[in-house]
Amino acid sequence: MTHPTTLTRRAAAMLLGGFGAAAASSALAATPSYPVVGKVERLDPALDALIDADAPVEQVLGGFTWSEGPVWVGGTDGFLLVSDVPANKIMRWSPSRGGEVWLAPSGYAGPETNSLREAGSNGLILARSGLVVGDSGNRCVSRIDLKTRKKTVLAANFEGKRLNSPNDLVLARDGAIYFTDPPWGLKGDWASPYRQTDYSGVYRLGTDNALTLIDRTIEPNGIGLSPDGRTLYATDRKSGWVAWDLDARGRPTARRQFVDRAASGIKGGDGLKVDRAGNLWASSQDGISIFTPAGQRIGIIRADAVISNCELAADGHLYMSSNHRVLRVKVKARKLAG
Repeated sequence: MTHPTTLTRRAAAMLLGGFGAAAASSALAATPSYPVVGKVERLDPALDALIDADAPVEQVLGGFTWSEGPVWVGGTDGFLLVSDVPANKIMRWSPSRGGEVWLAPSGYAGPETNSLREAGSNGLILARSGLVVGDSGNRCVSRIDLKTRKKTVLAANFEGKRLNSPNDLVLARDGAIYFTDPPWGLKGDWASPYRQTDYSGVYRLGTDNALTLIDRTIEPNGIGLSPDGRTLYATDRKSGWVAWDLDARGRPTARRQFVDRAASGIKGGDGLKVDRAGNLWASSQDGISIFTPAGQRIGIIRADAVISNCELAADGHLYMSSNHRVLRVKVKARKLAG
């Protein structure tokens, strides 16, 4: 015979267990479910240290005209900022709040002009104690205060001529910022009559806001730095991906082909990021190609639409701007600290 007290305890345990199951069910119901829109392709076992081959590629936010330049703000419970370049706004997203407009206009604010194809911001990075943007529509590099959202121009001219439409940026360990300046924000891009230079530059913006021209011979887009700060990478629309050796002052001493597009068979190329171990996560028409520091492609993150850029976030995901939406995939790789 079971003691009555034991029966009471069992009943209480069952009741509490019921509440626990209900709470767990409620928590599961509250967890957002995201559609799977892509997959990881493993080309080499070395990929396993960076991402699981069975990790699902999820869509977390839609509604963009063309998404670009994602950057994660804060720690594991932070949020993502993403440019919608043609729509001239920056969107904010987090799992708890979903998507919302963070800043509009993010770039050119008027008056009406016929010179622009894309008026908004493009690449975004955390630097100068704020958000530094490739301010495509304003043809400059700007800093935005994360609290007040007030904008300050950092660089708009080089040798007396206006920049084209700054695109992507990366922060160096000494506080300098490297950025690319293709003409894609201008109407007519390469043939635009509003261009004031006959080249598309790769620049270094010093902590004193002085500009140094790194290269004027490529058609640049994405840009990144090695963990030691001595190698600068950029996407070149003509050849693939190039690399410069940098001296102790951050000036180039030599340039080499890092990944040859023709030899690799990779089409296109846009933004890129470098992880803490020196691997490149570079977008192309294939998706995100993952290259070792030696230039070997060990994996591809594929999606059902073009991916323009990516961000290694503190919450353990790689976020990707992909046409009209934002995607993510769980990764083991970690972001290179600026």
